[in-house]
Amino acid sequence: MQVGVVTIFPEIFDAVTGFGTIRRAIKSGNLEFESFNIRDFASDRRRTVDDRPYGGGPGMVLMPEPLAACIDAARQRVEGPVIYLSPQGDRLDQKMVRELAELSGMILVCGRYEGIDERIVKTRIDQEISIGDYVISGGEFPAMVMLDAIVRLLPGVLGNEESALQDSFSDGMLDCPHYTRPERFEGLDVPRVLLSGNHQEIQRWRHDQALDWTRNRRPDLLDSCGRPQEKIN
Repeated sequence: MQVGVVTIFPEIFDAVTGFGTIRRAIKSGNLEFESFNIRDFASDRRRTVDDRPYGGGPGMVLMPEPLAACIDAARQRVEGPVIYLSPQGDRLDQKMVRELAELSGMILVCGRYEGIDERIVKTRIDQEISIGDYVISGGEFPAMVMLDAIVRLLPGVLGNEESALQDSFSDGMLDCPHYTRPERFEGLDVPRVLLSGNHQEIQRWRHDQALDWTRNRRPDLLDSCGRPQEKIN
């Protein structure tokens, strides 16, 4: 997969491309990552990329000319939809992550300040995506979140691909609780079923625990995916 990121802070992405899953994906060739600095396409010596909004109001808006030129340059190197990380976008969920992971490439546009000129949205953006109903300083961190979620689904990236299949939201429910050594910690024991060696019983227990967690903590997930709320007999 090819991923291009359009941003005024390309150095931020060193935090994810140099570590963990995304780093492994790059080293293995499963991911080609490239950042494009909007300031490189500014027309003045100060590399200005923002200006005051028409109509007044607080904050600044990313200007259309350098942003359009930067996106166009990214399009010359990366094939795929241009996605703007935006509070107005469709909410990112695991279903969307799976769909995005099927693409051969994408360009992620990271806004800043009060956002980007709306004419860029109309002329350059194919899709808007939001990671949640809250405000942060820019689109770089949402882009990192989305990129990590996508990359872990690419074939050959995870050491054990079953890990992705068993994560929370992978089947519409939260994940079940997990335990490791020692068997007793601060007076709390590992559930006996996990020590039984009976894989059918363990699978049933994990399903029931996941169902309980989802029903108690995120019942909306069961409603939205139409899953039954009964335990396995």
